[in-house]
Amino acid sequence: MTADTRAANLALICDCDGVLIDSEAVAARMLVQELEARWPGANVEPVVLPLLGLRIESVLTGTAMQLGKSLGLDDIDAIRRSVEAAAMQAPAVEGIEQALAQVPLVKGCASNSFRPYVETVLARTGLVRFFGDRLFCADSVANPKPAPDVYLAAAQGLRLAPSACLVVEDSVTGVTAANAAGMTVLGFIGGGHASDAQIDKLHKAGARHVFDDMQQLPELVAQWTLSATAAAP
Repeated sequence: MTADTRAANLALICDCDGVLIDSEAVAARMLVQELEARWPGANVEPVVLPLLGLRIESVLTGTAMQLGKSLGLDDIDAIRRSVEAAAMQAPAVEGIEQALAQVPLVKGCASNSFRPYVETVLARTGLVRFFGDRLFCADSVANPKPAPDVYLAAAQGLRLAPSACLVVEDSVTGVTAANAAGMTVLGFIGGGHASDAQIDKLHKAGARHVFDDMQQLPELVAQWTLSATAAAP
């Protein structure tokens, strides 16, 4: 088997929010706004930000628990709809379209969001052309990230071993999930919500390399492809 043939049996899997769509900062602002409206005087933002990457419902219940507050099911549903509506208007991550165009591997998207939202934002930004129907979302698996379920579903859907998949993630939650699935993970901190403090956190969660500019992605993929094909029998 040639190196080109082995490379054809590899995949790049991208998280959606924060990797493809620069929506995490938008989502965080809306979460904080909605919770502050319900809990006047509560210091919401420092609690919400570390939870980004989890399902919205998990962010809300985790925030309520830490602040000694409560939210009804109707509140949770209303906030989720507000956050998704705001995030749907977010732009694509800068440079992602050009980067994906230079990556020759098959591409999939593995998201903690529900499929209708992912389909909508990828269609609106035009990024759907890179992924087609290779979308693996939280509403189709038993457990959302940080469980590995969605990444294992992606490997199965792509008919590849987890070791043949390279992942790009922006959160500790996502890196943890992909690492637990047995995949190599790149951490991305170039979104509007990212900070330098994330670098160490993503490394500790299992990211092999952390980068902040999508122009770097094609070379990082090429380096991984070389090592993956060299290691293949």
